Amino acid sequence: MSYGLYIGRNHTADGIAYLAGYGDEPSSHWLEIVPRAQHATGSAITVGVTPAADMPGRLSEIPQVAETARHIRVSYSYYLGVPAPLTNGGVNEHGVAVRDIWSTSRDELVAMTPKDQTGPNYSDLARIVLERARTAREGVELIGELIARHGYSDYGGNSHLIADPDEAWVVAECAGGQKLWAAERLGPDSIRASRPGYIGVIPVDQPRHPDFLYAPNLVSFAKAQGWHKDGQAFDLNQIYGDGKGRWAGVQWIEAEMRARAARPEKIALPDIFWAVRTEKLTGDTAGYGQVVPLIHPPHAALRHLWHTPTAALAAPFTPVFLGATEVLPEYRQHRYLTAGESARFVDLRHAEKDRDDVSRVPQGVEATRSAVQAGKRLLYLVQRHSELFLPEIAVLWEAVERRRIAAQPGAVDIAETLLAAGKQDRAAEYLTYYMRTELLAALDLVETMVASLEARTRALFGLSDDPTPKSPPQIW
Repeated sequence: MSYGLYIGRNHTADGIAYLAGYGDEPSSHWLEIVPRAQHATGSAITVGVTPAADMPGRLSEIPQVAETARHIRVSYSYYLGVPAPLTNGGVNEHGVAVRDIWSTSRDELVAMTPKDQTGPNYSDLARIVLERARTAREGVELIGELIARHGYSDYGGNSHLIADPDEAWVVAECAGGQKLWAAERLGPDSIRASRPGYIGVIPVDQPRHPDFLYAPNLVSFAKAQGWHKDGQAFDLNQIYGDGKGRWAGVQWIEAEMRARAARPEKIALPDIFWAVRTEKLTGDTAGYGQVVPLIHPPHAALRHLWHTPTAALAAPFTPVFLGATEVLPEYRQHRYLTAGESARFVDLRHAEKDRDDVSRVPQGVEATRSAVQAGKRLLYLVQRHSELFLPEIAVLWEAVERRRIAAQPGAVDIAETLLAAGKQDRAAEYLTYYMRTELLAALDLVETMVASLEARTRALFGLSDDPTPKSPPQIW
């Protein structure tokens, strides 16, 4: 289902807008830095869903562009049968950030979705925006053009939050095979949470309104179905969505962030970390945590996001720079929670009979520790006795993150000096070294806390085999 949070720059202490959130899928998650790439004329990419998806369809090809942008993203291995690998969040070299967030369509639209639907799926759209968009608005227009030209393969409705340093857009894509979509602009005074993504009243009587874009048949189709009449407010959530408006969790976190924005100090980066970490919203469903500062640095290599490899309750946020050359093996895809890996082997014994028997994960990577698995262990230890361990772990992560926030300007200054001197390779080496050091330190600390909490759990309570999981109360 996922969670997204946009904070406009007028509400922050540093005058920077932020896009934050997490992916809400149970399968494996991993971090990627994807280089800029050139593609031959006539190249195509495969998009859509297969007949095996929960809402089936057919794969198809759409044209590839001549060049795709460098970007950081988090990918994962399974959701509702949609072909892997899947992507639902990241930032590109142009400063465009994306979060993919579920947004259910009304039952009638889900029912009318063709069984042979074609066109990009929700993950395809997120990835293509990261690869091609230079502004948030361009990302919205790109989604609209792709849907109009190629259709949309859905799983019941979806949305995206697309942001750049100047503005953000909520884009809702509807089920039904009718090429229905709409987008609402968010600006410097906005605070917006999505879970699910929603859009309220659209002023359809003002077709050139600067804060809204939508499919040309958005209103006419609703009228034809008897869901809207002239003179009524055109509420997208009521007409095409679940009709519930802002869910309770959305109302709560938006109110919390507005209260923090009203303070003299406004919203700082630790407040946004808290909004992704709070146990009222974050648990085992959160596959990772992500916070993107929406900035225009002097060099694209200095763009970055803050990342946790599992739910932010169980790991500190660590900076990941676009200019780094590689991701640590510990933070890459492992077999743990990867769909299909339980039936594969990390050798070639059965390769002649069935190539699918061979693991998709490189043996050298699988030989390393898994940051996701370590974080999951810590999460479950914390959740079993959250009244004792949660306050302790939160204080620890906040202390680590304060140190990292304080160290960040120095690291950026060093890299910027190297880039200004034309030493791009040296800057990349330094950013990679800095990122590796911080990511390894985070993993070491997580494993230290696993050992500590496991020892105390054994001594104080024993390791329970109660089949009912425990966790703090959540709003959603």
